[in-house]
Amino acid sequence: MNLGRRDVMVGAAALALATTLPHAAGAARAVRPSKRPAPGARRFTSPAVEAEIKRVKAKMGDPELAWLFENCYPNTLDTTVKVGIVDGKPDAFVITGDIEALWLRDSSAQLQTYVHLAPKDPALRRLFAGLIARQARCILIDPYANAFMEEPTALSNLGARTDQTEMKPGVAERKWEIDSLCYPMRLAHGYWTATRDKTPFDALWAKAMARAVATFREQQRKTDKGPYHFQRLNVSPTETLMFEGYGAPTRKVGLIHSMFRPSDDACLYPFLIPSNLFAVAALRMLATVQREARGDTAAAADSEALAAEVEAALNAHGRMADGQGNTVWAYEVDGFGNAIFMDDANVPSLSGLPLLGAADRRDPMFRRTAALAWSERNPYFFSGQAARGIGGPHIGLDMIWPMSIITHAMNSDDDAEIRQCLAWLKATHGGTGFMHESFHKDDPAKFTRSWFAWANGLFGELILDLERRKPALLAARI
Repeated sequence: MNLGRRDVMVGAAALALATTLPHAAGAARAVRPSKRPAPGARRFTSPAVEAEIKRVKAKMGDPELAWLFENCYPNTLDTTVKVGIVDGKPDAFVITGDIEALWLRDSSAQLQTYVHLAPKDPALRRLFAGLIARQARCILIDPYANAFMEEPTALSNLGARTDQTEMKPGVAERKWEIDSLCYPMRLAHGYWTATRDKTPFDALWAKAMARAVATFREQQRKTDKGPYHFQRLNVSPTETLMFEGYGAPTRKVGLIHSMFRPSDDACLYPFLIPSNLFAVAALRMLATVQREARGDTAAAADSEALAAEVEAALNAHGRMADGQGNTVWAYEVDGFGNAIFMDDANVPSLSGLPLLGAADRRDPMFRRTAALAWSERNPYFFSGQAARGIGGPHIGLDMIWPMSIITHAMNSDDDAEIRQCLAWLKATHGGTGFMHESFHKDDPAKFTRSWFAWANGLFGELILDLERRKPALLAARI
């Protein structure tokens, strides 16, 4: 059973057909009406974000890219945020878009793009505080869950109630993914670094972070299989786990087991290397907040010790030969010496490590790995008439994720390469004015998820990144 997170192929064929006609295409280019909700219908409005949109748009030379930026960058605030009060403190529930559930990963990534503006906007700071608190409560409900319901007493609305695992009230889906706990650590660090505001980092947050670190240690599985298991009946192999729900066998080497990838697909080998690399970076980010915002040197030292242990294990067991005489990061390993190389567009990916602070994009090891991922050596790298890019098993073959093109551009210093990525993004939004989860390599009219806020926010991050790094390129018409 597919839960519907990314399962619907959105048919934009009629719109795409209309825009292929010469007069329609010309009209679309001339008008480009805003795709944002009317001001009164927006879920959340930030004066700082609105000012940022105007500031950056004024520096953009391509009208269509500027239109895409104005549509995409505020999409999370416009459409996915619900704010409130819980126990007298701010609360924020942030859905992914077309699914009424909060993913720890997605919600963190969706707000991360605004963190540099938080010092300028008290309402935006309350929003961050609300999400940080909401995520802490979610982790304390179940640190192994990846997605949560708005009401902590509600049963899943995703069809996950029959999963063979410990489904608790408030949990929407219970796929254990390392990055689900890493992203809230990164969000907390980003907020603390930008604002120096200690308010969100209270006892509740500290308890949740302690549980997160303990969960990472449980999933090193040094002495036993740990408490987590998961099976889903009568589905694709990517939706369930072998051996009574504990996954493929491993040799316990200090790496953290991840049963699912950021795509919500099952791992082949349980040591998912990009997620373990992210864990190292996130634990060190967490330690900074624990030490500086709370003065909790013991917790910080504990986080740093685990980061050092996992880093050593990665260096010993996370690499593989690239077949050309060099070494690259593997995608998944089992600790016995077996490894697979591939990449999936969902971040953390091998290609997306610098976005997360998990690698320096100039590091030779990363450069070799990313180059191999952006090649036919990766079975999920697709090249077609519409674009080139990386997809993944979740949607299927020949489906490129705009997220991979955005990531590729953010990794690049080459103007021509970045320009090509921007041209692909312009040409593949299917006339909608937004990024999608995926599109067919030969036909952008075939796409999935017309409302996917994470991808929209990441596109906004790309434009902000280019405004800093490549202002002349951004000022040109693509």
